[in-house]
Parts: sequence; C-alpha cells; structure tokens
Amino acid sequence: MTHEITVHLGPRSYPIVVGVGVLASVGARLRALDVGSRVALVADPAVRRLHGARVADSLRAAGFTLSEISVPEGESAKALAVAERCWDALLGAGIDRTSTVLALGGGAVGDLAGFVAATYMRGINFVQLPTTMLAQVDASIGGKTGIDHPRAKNLIGAFHQPRLVLVDPGVVATLSDREFRSGLAEVVKHGIVADEAYFADIERHVGEVLARDVPTLERLIAGSCRIKASVVERDEQEAELRAVLNYGHTIGHALEAVTGYARWAHGEAVSVGMVAAARLAHRLGVAGAETVKRQEHLLEALGLPVRLPPLDHAAILAAIGRDKKSRDGKVPFVLAPRLGQFRLVFDVPADAVLGVLAELTTGGNAA
Repeated sequence: MTHEITVHLGPRSYPIVVGVGVLASVGARLRALDVGSRVALVADPAVRRLHGARVADSLRAAGFTLSEISVPEGESAKALAVAERCWDALLGAGIDRTSTVLALGGGAVGDLAGFVAATYMRGINFVQLPTTMLAQVDASIGGKTGIDHPRAKNLIGAFHQPRLVLVDPGVVATLSDREFRSGLAEVVKHGIVADEAYFADIERHVGEVLARDVPTLERLIAGSCRIKASVVERDEQEAELRAVLNYGHTIGHALEAVTGYARWAHGEAVSVGMVAAARLAHRLGVAGAETVKRQEHLLEALGLPVRLPPLDHAAILAAIGRDKKSRDGKVPFVLAPRLGQFRLVFDVPADAVLGVLAELTTGGNAA
C-alpha cells in the first residue's frame, strides 16, 4: 500500500510518498515536476552499492542526464570541505538552476546534499531519497539542511524544502540493528510530543517493530511522516511550534558534540536525551512519574540506551549553551507534561540539568 502525504507550504508544497518499491519510480515522478534534464545523485559508496542502480536506472529511463557524487559515510560527510567538493562537482557537470540534486542515503547525506542544493546558485531543486529509519521518519522532511561546526552540530545551514520525498520501507531490511534502532528513537519522539495514540501503537507492537515487519513499519513510518508534515506546515522555520521536534535533542546534540560525533549514533544520543528531558520534567514538577516511566520503558524495550556512561557533565552543560535554538542567550528545553503534549521551558536551572545527568550516570530511579 502506498501512502501519499502532502506538506502544504503554498508554492513550496511537496509530496511525501511512502511505499515499498517507490525508489524505482523516482525518474517518472521527477519528470512530472517539469524540472531540467540534468540531475546529480549524492550518496556514499555503501548506499550506492545497495540502492544506487535502481535509482540511476529509473532516472536514465525517464530521460535524465545523471552525474553521481560520492561523499563519506555518516556524520563526517557534513563538513565544509565535503560541501565544497560537491559544489565543484556540480559545476563540472553543468548543473544549473533548472537541475536537481538528489540525496540517496541517511540523514547526514540528506543534510549535506540539501545544504549544497540550497547554496548552489542560491538554491536549486532538491529531492530526498532516505534509506535509513531516522531519515525516513524525520531528517528528510521539513527542509532543514546543514553541516556541522567543530563546536556544534548542524550550526551552518539553511531551510530549503525538497520538491519530493520518496520513502521506501523495504530498504530498512538492509540496515544494521544499530542503524535501525537509532531511527526508532525519532519514531518514539513523535508519539511523546504529538500523539499519545501513536505512542501506544508502538508500545503494543514492539515485537513486530523489532522483527522489521514491513506492514507495521509502513504504517508507523507513514504516521511519523504525517505528524512531522503537520508540524512543519504550521511552523516552517522553527519559530516556536516546530521546536517540539527537538524533544531529546538539546541534550542529545550536546552528547554528540562532547564525544566528537564518534561515540553515539544520532538516535542513541536522542534516546538518552529524551530520558533526560523526561526526568527533568518530573524534577521541575512538569510531568508525573508515569509519563517518565512509559518513555523509558518503551525506549529500553526497543533496545535504545537510557543511561549515560561517565562523561564530563560540565562540558555537556557548556555544549547545551551553544545550542543554535537559543533565544537571547537562553536555551529552550522541550518537555512533555503528558504523552502527546509539549511545553517549551526557557528557564531551566543548570543545577537541575546537572542533577539529571548525574542521576542517569549513576542509574538512579526514574521518579
């Protein structure tokens, strides 16, 4: 079954198509958008080996002239030097303002390729072809693009909406367990802050999720895409509402930064960040114990980390202070009073954050 969700943004509106096998339809779907004949496919070597031929064949069959750009795997792709190599490759291939950049891969490739598309000739067409759970349910939707700064994740970037997002749940079978579980953190996040019924659906079907049952994954991925599309429609450039999607990310990004983006998969850091946010909400009197426990229990059931190894808590706090979502020097924390609800809190005491970090490191009780 194919699901089509439209992100309604006026002239920047675009479809998200979720269904097994949709990657092979990219050529025909892109041709229907009446774009120029030249396209550039950005992917890392491992993803190209797995899925590149299907995408390339579809594009060539639709009459496109294809250039392929290889980038490093993972977060290391999100560097200024890599973006510069991509710009050079686009110039060399004769890519112009009618042309299209396609990102085939996970969230890092999508962020990089989107940033390159946003900045090349002041912005050209962009298509997302996400191949990881994390990218399928979150990173590929909403137009947030960027590269990392040595001191902060995603600090350099732009909002640049794609023309099309094609999500093929069938490719999830090729992911490692770690990559797959990492993406599940974003699925859980959507339920926590936006839809309690969706959260409960995940709780009831943990076994099917972990077995990668395709109908279950297709339903949940489409559900996450609808939730994210709804939020993006109401707050395209993260003025306030879209901050809900940063649940768990304020501390999660800080964990990634202080460990050099090498120790944690993104979803693993976000999982610990969500547990920290839940406990912080309880510590501040915002949420009850049951809300905290359900979050922790589901994340743990899905095989995601819910505790911290020994780390420098002061360094984590300093990294939080450099968060790009800060407003007038204050960093907003997204907290969940109840499942399906959220609250932005700007005045979170540093000692409360340090207390939660210590609690998670020592394995203290949730409430």
